Amino acid sequence: MKTATITELKNQLSSIIDRVRSGESVLVTDRGQPVARIEPVGADADDDARLARLERTGVVRKPSTAAPRLADPISIGKGSAVDVLLDERRSGR
Repeated sequence: MKTATITELKNQLSSIIDRVRSGESVLVTDRGQPVARIEPVGADADDDARLARLERTGVVRKPSTAAPRLADPISIGKGSAVDVLLDERRSGR
């Protein structure tokens, strides 16, 4: 992977984009600290591959169990929820 400073990136943008277009990734640094990575668009086109890469790097974690299924919405009958609430208060429930 090529490394380029922000100044190099600004001065040689066309040539760096050509390298990325040919499949190479470029790590952009600011005062020696990595701040960005420029990668070809097709590198992680598949969502599963991208998710696997993010999991390997520790950015995301797959759930240990499946998400719980939400219950079907409760039918409140005719009227609005406010009407139902007022009826419940009147009946003392």
